[in-house]
Amino acid sequence: MQDPAVPVDNPTRSGPAPAGLGERVRQFVGSVVVPAEPVLDAGGPAAADALAELQARARAEGLWALPLPSELGGGGLSFAAYARLAEAEGASDHGPAALGSAPLLDVTLLSRHATDPVRDACLRPLVAGTMRTCYAMTEPDTPGTEPWLTSTTATRAPDGGWRVSGRKWFVSGAAGADLVTVLTRTGGAPGDRDGLSLLLVPTDAPGFRVVRELPVLGATGQYEIEFDGVTVPDGHLVGPEGGALAVAGERLAIGRALRCLRWLGQAQRAFDLMCDRAVTRRGSGGVPADHQLVQQHVFDALLALRTTRPLVHEAAALIAAGQDARTEVGLAKVASARMLQQVADAAIQVFGAAGLGPDTPLPALFRGGRAARILDGPDELHVTSVARRVLRGHSGGAATRG
Repeated sequence: MQDPAVPVDNPTRSGPAPAGLGERVRQFVGSVVVPAEPVLDAGGPAAADALAELQARARAEGLWALPLPSELGGGGLSFAAYARLAEAEGASDHGPAALGSAPLLDVTLLSRHATDPVRDACLRPLVAGTMRTCYAMTEPDTPGTEPWLTSTTATRAPDGGWRVSGRKWFVSGAAGADLVTVLTRTGGAPGDRDGLSLLLVPTDAPGFRVVRELPVLGATGQYEIEFDGVTVPDGHLVGPEGGALAVAGERLAIGRALRCLRWLGQAQRAFDLMCDRAVTRRGSGGVPADHQLVQQHVFDALLALRTTRPLVHEAAALIAAGQDARTEVGLAKVASARMLQQVADAAIQVFGAAGLGPDTPLPALFRGGRAARILDGPDELHVTSVARRVLRGHSGGAATRG
């Protein structure tokens, strides 16, 4: 799938972040969101209440929806400016939801590609946090790296609109969503790249069903869903009929950059925990920081963080400018996924048995790092696609930009 070079930023949202905003976000996540993680991770009504309290506090502190358009009630930061805050916000998996930036992908795509009635009905509620959306692309028994094999179908309904049938899985947040953007086949047969469309499906429509939750290495939040002849209005096409892959490519480029930024924030959190443990945990032989093998863990983790961060921010800057970032996004995605797992693993090693238990976030951070090597395309996909692109760019032995 190609990632079109489309600028993220609206020209009216191109200013830098105010001075000190990054530190305010960091403090909010560390002192307000992180302590609420046990309740938020458990899910259920208590988690919903806790999230609502966090969101109210974020609004009161002027930290709500920072990268979303100001004309819709957001903070109005450009994507380039927000990228500098996304690390701090993403140090907790719940940070984007608590601070209202979680719908950035959907707001961006609907602003560009939805019909006027859909934009009028959805954009402000999405920014306000009163409406939730999710995105359904992959299917059971179909390679997620080959979306053109999608078998979910949308056929014309007799009274207009579409009737959607099929199954999707690994859909984040489907249980509480009001709308789901579905990659579906409106023409052709599986394998036809031109017969795919995106449809915005209301989850309260007859025939929609959450089949089951899919724990990812024990973590919650992913679901399998089913569409059994769900009727969708004609105006709910997102982008042109048959043009899903181009629109989805835009979403993937932005989404991968955002994930990489948040993985950096989570790795930094693990690194800080490791260093604090190394200098404070005292045994008969002194503190762990005095031992060379612990120093090796710290050095290697810091090296991974410092070498990955520029790759991620280079990719984010190119996306914000509307330039071709496929090579940079691929490099950043693989590097940041590996880096998160490496740093979390080192932190667990320094913590010892305590790093395996429920009293630190390290098991969740390590689990996130392992899942990161598959989410948004497995490492192997990015390795081969980047390498092929770079090799095609060589002519007569002269190197060119990927």
